[in-house]
Amino acid sequence: MTIVLDLAEDRRALRHPEKAHRPDTAVLRKPDWIRVKAPVSRGYAETRSIVRGHGLHTVCEEAGCPNIGECWTNRHATMMIMGDTCTRACAFCNVKTGLPGALDSEEPMNVGRAVAKLGLKHVVITSVDRDDLPDGGAEHFAQTIRAIREASPGTTVEVLTPDFLRKDGALEVVMDARPDVFNHNLETVPRLYLTVRPGARYYASLRLLERAKELALTGFTKSGLMVGLGEAREEIMQVMDDLRAARVDFLTIGQYLQPTRKHAPLDRFWSPEEFQSLEAIARAKGFLMVSASPLTRSSYHADSDFSQLQAARGSMP
Repeated sequence: MTIVLDLAEDRRALRHPEKAHRPDTAVLRKPDWIRVKAPVSRGYAETRSIVRGHGLHTVCEEAGCPNIGECWTNRHATMMIMGDTCTRACAFCNVKTGLPGALDSEEPMNVGRAVAKLGLKHVVITSVDRDDLPDGGAEHFAQTIRAIREASPGTTVEVLTPDFLRKDGALEVVMDARPDVFNHNLETVPRLYLTVRPGARYYASLRLLERAKELALTGFTKSGLMVGLGEAREEIMQVMDDLRAARVDFLTIGQYLQPTRKHAPLDRFWSPEEFQSLEAIARAKGFLMVSASPLTRSSYHADSDFSQLQAARGSMP
């Protein structure tokens, strides 16, 4: 059985009225290689129960990730901390926008307990943008990392953070908690930032990654891109070079899927062969690890990818 995620677009539009100012754009029909099985497994239900039972949000649900069935079947959930409401309205994102509520002081502890109950060897923690907070939520990230280490000492921790609105000292707070992987997605090429990621700045994000590498000690840095928004192949090559100049270890590249007609229009679907070519080029440019496929997302197969990252570093001369 397969599902076409476009069928849910009207429901998503109702959930996210803040996107309604954008003009309607046609949603292209998905090719066979982008279709996924409906989530119906017992493992999926158990993961959902654990997440619900601890009062947590996941980016898997909030962003409408196509891999949720596979990942949750394997008890891999990407926790989204600091609520489900983002202070920005990126044109590609399906997370709702608005004024967030107060931070939940018990959330870090609840995340730690959920990670332990799920038995995760590796966990990805992300968040909404919290530009309303003095530190952008950096301390909350740090508390969550520490809570996971206390509740599940054997679990490695990957954080996928916002840019903290370029607030001084925020990154240092997160890195002091020693995440095993620091991830911040560039998302797209510089030319498209004003329309796709208007609240962010390309070179500020690059500098954040560069600084994270300086602070990482034994940790890894990571970033991700979407294709299908109208970028040129040559522009992707330049972003790869910029990321290597910032000494980023791991690059993910996935297909953009237009959540609703109110979101940024999909330019085209890149073929599996084109993704294979991008991966080969990225590896040749020196990334320790590359994941590039139509369904690749930042946290997709993050546990096995982390093991490969460690092995790749160990094999370096």
